[in-house]
Amino acid sequence: MQPTPSPNQHLLDAAELLQRQQTESFVLIDARSGPEARLRYQAGHLPGALFVDLEQDLARVVADAAQGGRHPLPPLPDFVRLLGQLGIGPASTVVVYDDKSGANAAARFWWMLRSAGHTSVQVLDGGLAAAVAAGFALTDAPEQPVPVAPYPALNWQLPLATAAEVQHASQTGSHLILDVREAPRYRGETEPIDLVAGHIPGAVNVPFTGNLTPDGHYLSPQQLQQKYAAVLAGRDAQEVIVHCGSGVTACHTLLAFTQAGLGTPRLYVGSWSEWSRNDFPQATGA
Repeated sequence: MQPTPSPNQHLLDAAELLQRQQTESFVLIDARSGPEARLRYQAGHLPGALFVDLEQDLARVVADAAQGGRHPLPPLPDFVRLLGQLGIGPASTVVVYDDKSGANAAARFWWMLRSAGHTSVQVLDGGLAAAVAAGFALTDAPEQPVPVAPYPALNWQLPLATAAEVQHASQTGSHLILDVREAPRYRGETEPIDLVAGHIPGAVNVPFTGNLTPDGHYLSPQQLQQKYAAVLAGRDAQEVIVHCGSGVTACHTLLAFTQAGLGTPRLYVGSWSEWSRNDFPQATGA
């Protein structure tokens, strides 16, 4: 049985990963995304890292983003089958990285794996750049997973919020809605991806980039706790719904909450990409 990270060790320092690589067995996941992500992985990745694709593996992209947003969760049977193909079973220790300080698909993979019931998973703090700075040499060698049986999960275990529940929270204030997109997108000044600019009425803007230091590492658990305690103003994490554009970078803030020991809020997977394509109220400005 592999060791399980303690409750506030959801992040892993690159220097520690380099040391552990010499003595421990774990599954290393490269979750870079964006244009030609697979080609970039093939050109150079951390030794032993297996590639997962945001669009194909971590989402079930549908033709109409009004039905679930741009990155809906895949059916759980598909995801647990993927985990088996990657060699991830209940006893596995997993480390995942991307090239955006964990802000993109690495945090999404972390959330999905924990929501499938797996606790021994960490995100590489600082991502690929931190690993290279710590002394890792990239390789273009093909990697071969050692498949195991599909992961034994029956349902998503971390809290989710539907569009209807977000509507109710927006109208009644029953939950604090956190929008983690950049401030200009929240204010409706620009929208580079979705069809309409603006935000969910009542949502509070706390950009996920504020979870990071200038060099792309997460703030300390104490700093994160102080930051979000001020935002929560006495609320419990269970009374918080977090969203972004399509349910991916929102997981960066869910990781920040969890790393701070504050619990894991609810994820609105559809996020602004779903909300803005439906006949739901919309707001602009601060």
